[in-house]
Amino acid sequence: MSAPDRIADAVTNHSRIVIVVLLLLTAAVGVGMPMVDQSSSLDQFESQSDEAQALERIQGNSENGVDPYFATEGDENTTSVQVIVRGDGDNVLARESLVSSLEFQQELRNDESINATLAENRSITGVENLVAFTAISGDLAEREAVLETGLNDTLELQREYLNRTAAGDEQAAAETEAEINATIEQTVEAAALGDERAAEYEELVQQAREVESGRWEIERETDTYEASEEYRNLTANLEQIRLGATTGIFEAEYTQLQEGTVPLEDQLEALESLDDEEYERVVQQTLSDGDGQENVALALMPSSYEPGSTEAETRMTSVTQSTQSDAAGGGMGGGAISDRIVESQLEIRDLANAQEEDYIVFGGGIITDEIDRSMGDSLAIVGPFALLFVVVALLIAYRDLIDIVLGVVGIVAVLVWTFGFMGWADIAFNQMFVAVPVLLIGLSIDYAIHVFMRHREQREEDGRTGSVRGSMKVALAGVGAALIWVTATTVIGFLSNLVSPIGPIREFGIVSSVGIVAALIIFGALIPAMKVELDEFLESRGYDRRKRAFGTGGGRFSEVLTVGSTAARKAPLVVLALVLLLSIGGAYGATQVDTSFQEEDFLAESPPAWTDNLPGGMSPGEYQAKDDLDFVNQHFQREDSQAQILVEADGGGVDDPELLEQMNRTRDEAAASDVVYTMANGEADIQDPLSTMETVAGQNESFNESFRAADTDDDGVPDENVSALYDQLFETDEEAASQVLHRTDDGEYDATRMIVGIQGGASAADTTSEMRTLADDVEDGSDGRWTAIATGTPIVNHIVEQDLLDTVLESLMITLVAVFVFLSVAYWATGDSAALGTVTLLPVAFTVSWILGTMYLIGMPFNVLTGMITSLTIGLGVAYSIHVSDRYTLELERQGNVWSALRTTVTGTGGALLGSAATTVGGFGTLAFAILPALRQFGIITGLTITYAFLASVIVLPSLLVLWTRYLGPDVSFDAPGSPAGTATASDGGRETGTETDMTTDARDGDDSEGLDE
Repeated sequence: MSAPDRIADAVTNHSRIVIVVLLLLTAAVGVGMPMVDQSSSLDQFESQSDEAQALERIQGNSENGVDPYFATEGDENTTSVQVIVRGDGDNVLARESLVSSLEFQQELRNDESINATLAENRSITGVENLVAFTAISGDLAEREAVLETGLNDTLELQREYLNRTAAGDEQAAAETEAEINATIEQTVEAAALGDERAAEYEELVQQAREVESGRWEIERETDTYEASEEYRNLTANLEQIRLGATTGIFEAEYTQLQEGTVPLEDQLEALESLDDEEYERVVQQTLSDGDGQENVALALMPSSYEPGSTEAETRMTSVTQSTQSDAAGGGMGGGAISDRIVESQLEIRDLANAQEEDYIVFGGGIITDEIDRSMGDSLAIVGPFALLFVVVALLIAYRDLIDIVLGVVGIVAVLVWTFGFMGWADIAFNQMFVAVPVLLIGLSIDYAIHVFMRHREQREEDGRTGSVRGSMKVALAGVGAALIWVTATTVIGFLSNLVSPIGPIREFGIVSSVGIVAALIIFGALIPAMKVELDEFLESRGYDRRKRAFGTGGGRFSEVLTVGSTAARKAPLVVLALVLLLSIGGAYGATQVDTSFQEEDFLAESPPAWTDNLPGGMSPGEYQAKDDLDFVNQHFQREDSQAQILVEADGGGVDDPELLEQMNRTRDEAAASDVVYTMANGEADIQDPLSTMETVAGQNESFNESFRAADTDDDGVPDENVSALYDQLFETDEEAASQVLHRTDDGEYDATRMIVGIQGGASAADTTSEMRTLADDVEDGSDGRWTAIATGTPIVNHIVEQDLLDTVLESLMITLVAVFVFLSVAYWATGDSAALGTVTLLPVAFTVSWILGTMYLIGMPFNVLTGMITSLTIGLGVAYSIHVSDRYTLELERQGNVWSALRTTVTGTGGALLGSAATTVGGFGTLAFAILPALRQFGIITGLTITYAFLASVIVLPSLLVLWTRYLGPDVSFDAPGSPAGTATASDGGRETGTETDMTTDARDGDDSEGLDE
């Protein structure tokens, strides 16, 4: 007894044990389903490339215990939201617009859930704040000038008072004293000081009068008073008092300006108090390009903005949120965004949408939310459509309620096994896995049709003398071997993705393979056993369970299906020549297919209008992040759109003057690159140690002196004492220094970096090429003293694109070789020629070129899902060729004539495969309704793959089989048949009715009864 016979005997004769065991296994595996987590972070697709590891050293990784080399601007435990105002033809720099934005900020801070996430300092910074700061700063300067003028006038009057007192003119002295008091009172009023500050100012003025009196006395006593130490001390004391009576009076306001914590009420008052002319001047001052100094306000304006202009169509406000509590919670590693941040960013967007002005709110939490929702909405739409498809397909095929229920139960069990395995294996559900249920539903329907239809055929043939168990035993023995073959080739195709360096692709291959094997077990054992028990139970109570098999008795497509056999008889070489030409064209197109791994690939577009008519549970939400992302890319620099050049030197060494000089040259080269973002002031957005020192030197005179002194050749680049200069930079502005320099605990500088802003529309490939060239320039001439590597999000994404392309090529070769070996061995082991394995595989290879050429023609790139299409094409497509080849060899042995055997094959098995292909294409076709673009593309291209594989098996393969028979096959007749034999249908499998000796053939070809699509 053969292995298929023994398995069939065990399932049918011990059906109750099989049911109990498999149901217990299903329950045990299903326990893992609640353990399946969901992940939408794009970081999971990154491989452990040198560039990714360099980025990890830069940013740190708390999960892996890696401390960051550099500090981020502000705080490393933060995330930013870009809140952008679009004018839609209106001027967003108008006073009303800025005031409206400040009022919107008040709403954000009044919202407890949002305010709790805001960072401590400078949590919200926009053009509206900076314009208000300029206005407040100008007002403070004016008031400070009033105080200083009042103090100077008072001191002059004080000398006059002293002179009159010394002259004995008491009345004049009293008048001067009154004048002093009036001056102080007028100054306090003009400077708009409150009572407390007025008292402070008056106290300081009195101290100044006393000090001035002391100086006056010394001046009277000696002509060399300037040499007097007491006089110098009094003068120094007077300057301190002067500082306290002017700038010191407004110390709180200046501190608020420096820290960005000016109350919003004060900011609103400052803007509203300006007249139109003053307002225009303040806006120009705030947004002007001043003497090469960095202007933060210009970074919040679009790249097309003209510095100093009082009109603009859009502007940005940056909202910084703290993620400190999320990091402390320990659950949000790997680039994930916490639920707290997601919810707060959604609340920000809701408040923004309620404003009169048109706002865009763009942040990592919003991206995460839309990706997560698009997965859920895609399942909500695709799931019911897939279920409807299942019901319709089973109604057409079965026309029996019990068999339909069994089919649905089997599908549910397969999904339980699959997702239960994911839970036990700790594999997270990501964007790719939305395709898994659809894949398994389509394959499960095919498996069910094969088993049920073959059982119905056998019952019809056995007549009333047969039994339910006996018919099922024959059916399983006949269809089982083919199901195992097809399962094996499909699993080979999916497991070839294990060579991919991208984790989720490897996991997708494993999970899909487990699901396919589960489908074989469920529909090869559990469902047949359940059907045997149910049918026997019902028939014992008088219900006739015999049903006619779907697809028997011929069909109107028979003549159409004979196109392949007719062409093979008349001109097989012409068919192959045309196929080769078509395949060559497809192969050329394959070389032109783009590879894409961008955030946009995972963002849903606005749902089509027809989804508005769906029931509430299926209707998708609103999606606007993709359109918003396009706007941000067009006008601003995205927060994550930065490339970096990391320079490292073991044991210190990045303080080498030659490195600083080389980085300066590289900065100039980068500024000329087309991929580098140009700010509104026309300068490239580049930050490195030199630019940082230039900025700090413009703000601190002491550091400026050291900076200039270290530049002995006056070329703007320090060439000596660089290490000491870096030390002073850390002392002067540690926050700025730590963003571009890494200092060890021993005080050595072992790493530095250049941060390069990238244009939003720049391709990852162009960015990577440019940055790698710049990194090579930095490293050239180092003589091993330092190394440089280009990294950053765009570059790491490009590495993923290359990994995707490698996955396509490697999985293609592995699948081709593995399936070739499997088929060759399988055919040889069953008594056929091993060369038949090559012939069977060739149409599938042609299909691969056709599908890749189609991707090029319709502009579909390789992404994390479509990148698996080559291995999937072979894994799914080879089943059609297996059925045709296997049926052809059986008919050739039975009939002894090539043309009769070929016609019987394409009209019998070909017709069954047509139904099988239709069910699979229909299953994958439901993905076309998904919200996720990548899923839609995957559904479309997989449906085309199945279509091409079917056409290749019934049109191309017959010509190949004819040539194989002529040169390598058995010695049979090529004579034209005198008259067409009765067309063998799916039900009779080409058997000679009533011939008992054909029982072995019946068992071998029974799988062709309804066609198979794994």
